[in-house]
Amino acid sequence: MWSNKKPETPQAAEPEPRKFNFNEPPKPAPATWEGTSTMATGTDAIRPLGNTAERTGTGARLGSSLHVKGEISGNEDLLIDGTVEGLITLDERKLTIGASAKVTADIIAREVVVYGTVKGNLRAKDRIEIKKDGSVNGDLTTARIMIEDGAYFKGSVEIDRTSDKESSGANAFARVPATAKTI
Repeated sequence: MWSNKKPETPQAAEPEPRKFNFNEPPKPAPATWEGTSTMATGTDAIRPLGNTAERTGTGARLGSSLHVKGEISGNEDLLIDGTVEGLITLDERKLTIGASAKVTADIIAREVVVYGTVKGNLRAKDRIEIKKDGSVNGDLTTARIMIEDGAYFKGSVEIDRTSDKESSGANAFARVPATAKTI
């Protein structure tokens, strides 16, 4: 019944040497999540923490300490807080000129919102907004425009009605010269 034989215990295996592949791109870090409770439903909503698009409303951001001289073009929304000189082309996207931005450029975009200072011509397929602390010195071409009280604007406005009138064959542009300075 009793034996002198010791039970066999498994021996710990030698750890296998790790092989590192330095040519392999790093794996992205997992996103951190933040839970927020909603009292009305009693459930937790989960959203990514630090989502740039949620914070700024844009896809890309040019910070306030950056200065760009040249041409900017792309296929994503852009928020500019720095200084830009040159040409900005975002055909089907939204461009936001932040409050601290100083832009000396011609701009072509789907939508342009100005909180800062712009010197140059703006062409927007959809709309241009000049917010109360915004300043624009240049000619505007757009389908829709909004200039808030307190904004500064010097130039002309051309209302582009090509999308509305293409099917009827009527005059494609209505030209409205405007000089506005509100303080």
